[in-house]
Amino acid sequence: MALSFCGNDLNNSYSVEKGVLNNGCFVDALNLVPHVFLLFITFPILFIGWGSQSSKVQIHHNTWLHFPGHNLRWILTFTLLFVHVCEIAEGIVSNTWMQSNHLHLFLPAFMGFIAATTSVVYYHNIETANFPKLLLALFIYWVLAFITKIIKLWKFAEEGLGVEHLRFCITAVLVVLYGLLMAVEVNVIRVRKYVFFANPQRVKPPEDLQDLGVRFLQPFVNLLSKATYWWMNPLIIGAHKRPIELKKIGKLPIAMRALTNYLRLKDAYEEQRVSTTVGPPLSMYRAFGRPILLSSTFRYMADLLGFAGPLCISGIVEHLDNKTEVDLPFGVYFMSSTQLLQNTYVLAVLLFLALILQRTFLQASYYVTIETGINLRGALLAMIYNKILHLSTSNMSMGEMTLGQINNLVAIETNQLMWFLFLCPNLWAMPVQIIMGVILLYYLLGFSALIGALVIVLLAPIQYLIATKLADTQKSSLDYSTDRLKKTTEILKGIKLLKLYAWENIFCDSVLETRSKELTCLRTFAFYTSMSIFMNAAIPIAAVLATFVTHAYISQSRLSPAEAFASLALFHILVTPLFLLSTVVRFAVKALISVQKLGEFLQSEEIGDDSWRNGDMPVSLESCKKHPGAVCTHIHTYTCQLTMIVGQVGCGKSSLLLAMLGEMQTLSGKVYWSKLADSEIKNRYSVAYAAQKSWLLNATVEDNITFGSPFSKQRYKAVIDACSLQPDIDLLPFGDQTEIGERGINLSGGQRQRICVARALYQNTNIVFLDDPFSALDIHLSDHLMQEGILKFLQDDKRTVVLVTHKLQYLIHADWIIAMKDGSVLREGTLKDIQTHDVELYEHWKTLMNRQDQELEKDTEIESQTTLERKTLRRAFYSREAKNQIDDEDEEEEDEDDNMSTTTSRRSKIPWRVCWRYLSSGGFFLVFLLVTSKLAKHSVMVAIDYWLADWTSSASNDPISSFISDSYLLVFIILCGAGIVLCLITSLTVEFLGLSAATNLHHNLLNKIIHAPLRFFDVTPLGQILNRFSADTNIIDQHIPPTLESLTRSTLLCLSAIGIIAFVTPVFLIALFPLAVAFYFIQKYFRVASKDLQDLDDSTQLPLLCHFSETAEGLTTIRAFRHEARFKQRMLELTDTNNTAYLFLSAANRWLEVRTDYLGAVIVLTAAVAAIWMPFSRLQSGLVGLGLTYALTVTNYLNWVVRNLADLEVQMAAVKKVNSFLSTESENYEDVSQVPEDWPQHGEIKIQDLCVRYDPMLKPVLKHVNAFINPGQKVGICGRTGSGKSSLSLAFFNMVDVFEGKIIIDGIDICKLPLQTLRSRLSIILQDPVLFSGSIRFNLDPERTCTDDRLWEALEIAQLKNMVKALPGGLDAVITEGGENFSVGQRQLFCLARAFVRKSSILIMDEATASIDMATENILQKVVMTAFADRTVVTIAHLVASILEAEQVLVFSSGILVEFDSAANLLAQEDSLFSILVRTHK
Repeated sequence: MALSFCGNDLNNSYSVEKGVLNNGCFVDALNLVPHVFLLFITFPILFIGWGSQSSKVQIHHNTWLHFPGHNLRWILTFTLLFVHVCEIAEGIVSNTWMQSNHLHLFLPAFMGFIAATTSVVYYHNIETANFPKLLLALFIYWVLAFITKIIKLWKFAEEGLGVEHLRFCITAVLVVLYGLLMAVEVNVIRVRKYVFFANPQRVKPPEDLQDLGVRFLQPFVNLLSKATYWWMNPLIIGAHKRPIELKKIGKLPIAMRALTNYLRLKDAYEEQRVSTTVGPPLSMYRAFGRPILLSSTFRYMADLLGFAGPLCISGIVEHLDNKTEVDLPFGVYFMSSTQLLQNTYVLAVLLFLALILQRTFLQASYYVTIETGINLRGALLAMIYNKILHLSTSNMSMGEMTLGQINNLVAIETNQLMWFLFLCPNLWAMPVQIIMGVILLYYLLGFSALIGALVIVLLAPIQYLIATKLADTQKSSLDYSTDRLKKTTEILKGIKLLKLYAWENIFCDSVLETRSKELTCLRTFAFYTSMSIFMNAAIPIAAVLATFVTHAYISQSRLSPAEAFASLALFHILVTPLFLLSTVVRFAVKALISVQKLGEFLQSEEIGDDSWRNGDMPVSLESCKKHPGAVCTHIHTYTCQLTMIVGQVGCGKSSLLLAMLGEMQTLSGKVYWSKLADSEIKNRYSVAYAAQKSWLLNATVEDNITFGSPFSKQRYKAVIDACSLQPDIDLLPFGDQTEIGERGINLSGGQRQRICVARALYQNTNIVFLDDPFSALDIHLSDHLMQEGILKFLQDDKRTVVLVTHKLQYLIHADWIIAMKDGSVLREGTLKDIQTHDVELYEHWKTLMNRQDQELEKDTEIESQTTLERKTLRRAFYSREAKNQIDDEDEEEEDEDDNMSTTTSRRSKIPWRVCWRYLSSGGFFLVFLLVTSKLAKHSVMVAIDYWLADWTSSASNDPISSFISDSYLLVFIILCGAGIVLCLITSLTVEFLGLSAATNLHHNLLNKIIHAPLRFFDVTPLGQILNRFSADTNIIDQHIPPTLESLTRSTLLCLSAIGIIAFVTPVFLIALFPLAVAFYFIQKYFRVASKDLQDLDDSTQLPLLCHFSETAEGLTTIRAFRHEARFKQRMLELTDTNNTAYLFLSAANRWLEVRTDYLGAVIVLTAAVAAIWMPFSRLQSGLVGLGLTYALTVTNYLNWVVRNLADLEVQMAAVKKVNSFLSTESENYEDVSQVPEDWPQHGEIKIQDLCVRYDPMLKPVLKHVNAFINPGQKVGICGRTGSGKSSLSLAFFNMVDVFEGKIIIDGIDICKLPLQTLRSRLSIILQDPVLFSGSIRFNLDPERTCTDDRLWEALEIAQLKNMVKALPGGLDAVITEGGENFSVGQRQLFCLARAFVRKSSILIMDEATASIDMATENILQKVVMTAFADRTVVTIAHLVASILEAEQVLVFSSGILVEFDSAANLLAQEDSLFSILVRTHK
């Protein structure tokens, strides 16, 4: 058939006798003109501009902006495109009724479609180039198109065509659209004045785009890119080549920054407070209500469009075959409006468009709520922080506001509110969705639909009940896991002692006991979770069963395939909101509680205004403190002088300082600060303050000292010397650039305190308050600090110093002394004044001073505490460095074969190996059960739907046979029952598989770690091991099973759907290939990017939480220094960084969902078109319905497959980390040889050619040592630091690698013994006393083998009996964690008692007296001589003085035994190393 524009079946196609405009074909041709005009004008401009432009647009956003009416134009253009599609469809369908082809029916519409597309591309390019003059072309186009369409409409009306004809309706809509677009164009001319006006308006792009640091472009891109997240492409695809870093995601746009939102919320909150009593909720709504309304609107549109799916399916299935009659005005066919909707192809396209739109709206709604939620969280965090800075100190110290509460507000409550906002639109969208669904079901199925809906509604409360139960169980399991962690931490801290005493298993059992309680909770948790999953899967089956069975019995008419499958699809839609409703309600309740807490916090008491610090009055101070010991004072401190405040513990010295800083609640009286002469240029109103409890920032040492002041090298050096920090800094791995604080390296008390004092000295302020800076320092350091720091450095600087101290020997340096007692001033004046006026007080001080001087002598004798602290620091680093070296070597080896391509492939690979490890640790039977039950369940689900298709199709042919119908019904009921049972089995299997994997992994991990060699603990940071037991175990316990379930379910659903579609319409397989490729790439790119963004989100969250808690801890210091603004700024930066990461993460999720949803829509379209196109018989209509219903579910589940894959990948990292620890070597605990019960009887030790190293990688620490110790001898071992003394003590217990030689005790080589036996038969007292939380009895004898008498005897020997008797509970008195409720000396004596309880014939003392005062040390020496008279005692001495009485002395120098003789003999030789050591240490 020949092609011709006007068709050649009528003679008058081209005749114009009745007037040109009365020829319909000519009018259509006229409509072509504007479109052709536009294409001719714009193409050259686009091509010329495109080459130079597009490259520029990619790089610079500096020309981007939106012309007025930007969004409206995009929406109108999209509507225009849609109408053009309808017009083309109508033309083509009409054309099929004609005898020859009439191109004029659809060609102008087709050109219109192309022109509309071009117009929007053209507009976008002009807009990004900011060149509005070229818009004139578009203006002319809209005018022309408008005129031609008006002519067409007018002619239709003349011919008497009306609304019942589709072409008339389409033309009318087009007239309206062109008119509106014309108006938009006129508006741009009006605002921008770019043409017809003398001075056009110059417009710059928004501020954010001029700042190239802003990478989050969602608010600035055009509507299409906004809807599809197209601007995310470079980021997500780039992630494949190199990981996303913080730099790459840049800064937030100004409107989303925490500060902007904080100001918004604050204004609303203030207004609210003035006008009403309703606090936070309303002000939040005022500040953030509009976007929530927008999001809800999107949500409603999406939900309503969602119902198009089932309706289109029912339409397609119904109209697979029918034809109707014709009418021909203008000599061409005109279609009626209803007829178009009966064309199956049109319905297929409509279904496709409805899906695309529905998904776009849904994602837009999600995105808007998430962005609003993030903005709200930023604002709330800033608000909380601001409040923290103004909290009154008494609030914190009186326990009205604890740190824990503040941390909860920050970490939990703000997130609860954010999550509630995310789910918020559901609250009002769901009821509408449910009501609509029920109405549609009723329309399709009549009364029986209500039965099905009733089943769903009745089962929903059970869901809610399960959800609340889940929350409760989670709480209790959290308590147990905290307890378990506490025990684990204690084990890891005291691991050396546990190994030396062979007590690992006892402690391991106590952890396992707690774990078993935790597992009971987890079992309940697993049960409820599986019930929840089961309900979710079973409710739709039950509802469908109830509905169709009722329908079969009640209804007269048979069920048609169209009705059956439309209602099936509706049930699928209905279940989601009902399932979610319980969650949303729970979140709403939580959010209300959070708002209440926030309101209380924001109304709590604030500190007074401290403007008086800038007063013009002399320094005189009258102040009072809150009642518990109200300080009533009246004192003066003098400028540029040293004032000291002394008095007993708890007499209000610190309170006085705080009152001067304005931190106390003044009951009466005032504080006056003098105004300084202007010549002083120091920081006037800030006070350098060092609190009693040292407070460090999570920052480098240097940052902690300079504390935001400008860095001056000379001053910094002077301060460090004054506080003698240099030796400590030298020990740190990166010098003063090492991170310290909570998350950094743990320093000891003295080191922390000296850093705080250094901070106070470094600041350039007039006034320095030091609150007991000597408390944690030993005598040398305090002297040095007093002389160099306070007297020299501060006095040279002419600063007023107020010093609180207990060290009375420094009173001679004071210019002014304030003596306090019970909260009031006892005396003030100079030392001379007090000496003359208050003799009694002066005498009292003198006796105290003498006592302190004696301590000084004693202190110089033993190695000072500071050297000890430094020693522990050095030991910690020595072992870490060795580990790092090994790691570095490993990494280098890896790096060599690692170029770019392999990293990318490794990053996009799914860790199948780890998954298999996880599953196999769950047990093979469960894995087998899981696989079979999952497959069976999905087969049955498909069978139910297939049976339904068969039943509905057959029923319509044969109305008579009720018997057949009954058999169909019976099979249907059986299948549904089987489906429900299988749902139950699979949901239980998954959860319990996860539980059993978690049980096994934790059990193995604990056993491995506890039996690992000591070296492992030296080189692995404690935090890292603890992470395996806390975060990673938690993920394995609670997060992996649901993800695994969801992943398998959605994958199998998608596969079964694709299988069904392919079965119904095999043609679909051809289209499947490109779709599968697209899907593969989408998921591959997304998984990598999502993982990176998730890591960024996690890693930016921690500093934020830490910043909050450290601010709350150091409030007084921050306020004294007047650094509030700096800390606030830091908080805003941290919040913004975290919010950026979170926003990008959610935008990436939207990116993925939009793409998978569109893929799903394409699958539905291809399935529908294939079904319509296939030649069919009657049976097939049921199958077509089946295929389409399944295709609809694919859209829902495709993105879940990818999301779950990405989640699982992140979660599997936990399994991987745990596994990496499972491969550590264990010590050899196997029992091989028989040992006599009473070995070692005598305690004779032979050391033959002993060589020892810590690790095969490291150098030996002891080389060829030979020695012989007689039974019962008292032996001393000495040598300089690092000469291998302690290594020898470890060698006795086989804790280090003895690679040559042997140690023989009572004739048995210890290396041949089982470790348990060897270690349980020897005793050792370590340098650091370790006590565990529990009773005293448990600490002395965890094995429960001794009688009480034996324990009391041990305590008596250790001089502890009376003290323990006085405690409540005696032997059962409680020891807190780490023995904190006893002094260090007492702890050491407990350790002695512990060694005595174990009656072994060999006792080793490893520097046991290092941390003890003189008196305790004398007790120890006595005990060793008397109680251990018949035992062999090996003493490793850090002080040579303590082994002068020893019968034998071994002197080591760098791993070699250099001298071995009695102490007297060695002392007699002048040049012996021993006598040199004695002389230098004396």
